[in-house]
Amino acid sequence: MQYEIIETKLPGCFEVLPRIYTDERGTFVKTFHEETFEKKGLETYFAEDYYSFSSNRVLRGLHFHLPPKDHVKLVYCVSGRVQDAVVDLRVGSPTFGEHQIFEVSAEKANMIYMPKGVAHGFYVESDSAIMMYKVTTAYSPDHDTGILWDSAHIQWPDKNPVISNRDSKFPAFSDFQSPFCFDE
Repeated sequence: MQYEIIETKLPGCFEVLPRIYTDERGTFVKTFHEETFEKKGLETYFAEDYYSFSSNRVLRGLHFHLPPKDHVKLVYCVSGRVQDAVVDLRVGSPTFGEHQIFEVSAEKANMIYMPKGVAHGFYVESDSAIMMYKVTTAYSPDHDTGILWDSAHIQWPDKNPVISNRDSKFPAFSDFQSPFCFDE
């Protein structure tokens, strides 16, 4: 088996646990296998890959792209450990406004697969972390936005994280008029 793909409480969001191959040299992890994703009904086309490097206590998010440039996102940590959060922004979803927290780490090699219409953010718990992202649409500055990191009732480990000026100016979740609709 290549992966264990676990449904989360948020419809369309999955935690992906790849098989970790370990020997005297270290570890090897396959982060994407098209056939396995297809069999689960997950997206297999990704337009861009990128990564971020962040120091301890950095909080990035809560980010998403607006339609028509909204995208499915697959994230994983290749160095360090983060508290990863996903917030459901899809009107009509049974979990609209709810969030789920995941510990994502290089050691666990787990990945989070997010559908369109969710916000994503993470807080760095280790000295530093490198997060990898695969997205189904290319970056579009006109569609890139977010909601305020502390407005979705997430219990972050730090009440005063290191956050960008841009992220600190996003609207609160309660003020956000969501353009996303839930499709079953």
